[in-house]
Amino acid sequence: MTIAGTVKDGVVILDCTPPLADGTRVEVTVAPAATTPGEAQVPTLRFLLKYAGAANDLPADMAEQHDHYIHGTPKR
Repeated sequence: MTIAGTVKDGVVILDCTPPLADGTRVEVTVAPAATTPGEAQVPTLRFLLKYAGAANDLPADMAEQHDHYIHGTPKR
């Protein structure tokens, strides 16, 4: 028998009805994710791209000196 499940807060939650009885021995095999990492990032990148160019009032050296502007460290 194969029963799928999901890990939530470090605990495997099985998708089965009725639930297995307490004490039932199981063997867990980790399956690869349904999508490849590149596919999973595409929606996130599209979401972020709508903000590209939105911050047009930043200092010219923001990329090089971000620690200075964000955390107050001395400029390098």
